[in-house]
Amino acid sequence: MPQVSAAEARVLAAVDETWVAARLVELVAVPSITGSAAEGEAQHLFAAWLGELGLDVDLWPIDLAALHADPEFPGTEVPRTEAWGLAGAVGGVVGPSLALSGHIDVVPPGDRQRWSRDPFAATVIDGDIVGRGACDMKGGLVAALAAVAAVQESGVRLRGRLAVHSVGGEEDGGLGTLATLRRGHLADACVIPEPTDGMLVTANAGALGFRLEVQGRATHGAVRDSGVSALEVFIPVHRALLDLEDERNQDIDPRFVDHRRPYALSVGTVHAGDWSSTVPDLLVAEGRYGVRLGESVATARAAFESAVAAVPDPWLAEHPVRVSWSGGQYASGAVPAGHPLPDWVGDAAAAVTGARPPERAAPYGSDLRLYAAAGVPTVHYGPGQVRLAHAPDERIAIRDVAQVARVLALLALRVCGTS
Repeated sequence: MPQVSAAEARVLAAVDETWVAARLVELVAVPSITGSAAEGEAQHLFAAWLGELGLDVDLWPIDLAALHADPEFPGTEVPRTEAWGLAGAVGGVVGPSLALSGHIDVVPPGDRQRWSRDPFAATVIDGDIVGRGACDMKGGLVAALAAVAAVQESGVRLRGRLAVHSVGGEEDGGLGTLATLRRGHLADACVIPEPTDGMLVTANAGALGFRLEVQGRATHGAVRDSGVSALEVFIPVHRALLDLEDERNQDIDPRFVDHRRPYALSVGTVHAGDWSSTVPDLLVAEGRYGVRLGESVATARAAFESAVAAVPDPWLAEHPVRVSWSGGQYASGAVPAGHPLPDWVGDAAAAVTGARPPERAAPYGSDLRLYAAAGVPTVHYGPGQVRLAHAPDERIAIRDVAQVARVLALLALRVCGTS
């Protein structure tokens, strides 16, 4: 490959697909569902691998009470009694630093009848590893690990610091990354190898969890006209939210070319009533609400609350809908305009794959915005297709993980410098 030096070629050749597959199979087999004890088990396993590679390892129990009190606490959706932070680093201190960050937690497998096999069996089929979390995002985390392993195996010495951040709690807000940043694990640039299907993601929308409580007036269903159904009152509220969604998805950033509705507003659950022949006097709806690029969380919330309050209904005028914000609270995030990180990643990808990745923005929240808020320019570039994430028979191609590992290894040499 004419675009790489002899030292770079040596590092690229050190990426071992068999080693990659073995580590990924072992990691996927740990059912590290967000908030579970297995999340910590996976962190300890990954810490041992970092130690075997000769990295300086920082593995610590996160002070959850202190983190909850942090003004930037990103919310959470599941109860937890513990969380573990993990960072490993290698290299010198006279060059720029690069962090490779990935989350080790996964979503629950859902209805296991929809899987063709045990979600945590980590089965290898035709070059793919099938299992919950294989794509989102243990494949990317192992790609980061393999990149560091290749640098270490090659004998190349880095002038700057190369770090791997393994975080928990990303799927329900991002508390692991906030804890990592608060502990002082910063860098001059960061790549999060979330599944991007060969694309370079330089910005992502935010997403806010919301809860609506709609009041009604209960009575016997046989005389329902004497009551007020909370379900019927909710209908115009839902219509107003759909109108708000349409309004907020006008004039979108061209990087969202693959998404017609990047700032989606979705009502995920609706619960009303407690008896079939009683008019329901309370409806509770929960969902997620997209935050526009560059928009503050406060501004996004205000637009939502105003739309709900403005619904023209005499009952709601006297019994306003209660809006609260719960679950993960993801701001939007983006690489600063003009920063060279996208070009650095694009050049490394072109040298390995023969083509520069197209630049895109993602419609989902991620830890990118936490690094960006801490002053660390960050992008997503990783193996796998996001449509397979959270799905039954989630899978990832081993060759794709290895290829991203080569891109990340080459990027590390070029960002951190060699001596």
